[in-house]
Amino acid sequence: MKKTILLTIVMTAILALALTVGAFAAEDAAADSAITVGATEQTEQAPKLLAQVFNGGALAILGAALAVGLAGIGSAKGVGMVGEATAGLLSENPNMFGKAFALMALPMTQGIYGLVIAFLIVFKCGLFTDGMQGLLSLTVQEGAYYLMSALPIAVVGLISALKQARVSAAGINLLSKRPDQVGKAITSAALVETYAIFALLISVLLVLVG
Repeated sequence: MKKTILLTIVMTAILALALTVGAFAAEDAAADSAITVGATEQTEQAPKLLAQVFNGGALAILGAALAVGLAGIGSAKGVGMVGEATAGLLSENPNMFGKAFALMALPMTQGIYGLVIAFLIVFKCGLFTDGMQGLLSLTVQEGAYYLMSALPIAVVGLISALKQARVSAAGINLLSKRPDQVGKAITSAALVETYAIFALLISVLLVLVG
């Protein structure tokens, strides 16, 4: 699992860096094409095509996608892990579902945090009010800023959801032997979420200030 998390983060960083560099390159190429005299029509169209693909709006949408995607992956996998442990508990004591459900639902919150950041980015980009024109009006610098703003909750949400799921699954095992200790099990799992909340606050502040 550690290798999978590390690979996901590395690939995300490479993708974000590649698209950012490509966007800046496309912007420079478009600027150079605008001041070049006597270029062929095909040569002039190439920078325009690059500018349509690599632009600030694309970077901002990538940030929103990473926020909801990575955090959602962590939550989905985390809920699945706790759900498997819960199924084992319920096979012995079906009356424990109410107590186990709280532990099973805890890893869901990181995906919700990522969704909140994605909505904020889309709203700040003007997609709700101006449609595609709002995205196209973003500069590369603005798009890269929103992309970087989404990374805290994207990365921390992914990792914290998986770690919280492990603690929650351990809490399920605790309930199978000591059903009266549900409060301690939930508290232990909730502590892991503290860092997801910190990441959420940073991402919210960065998006709102931008």
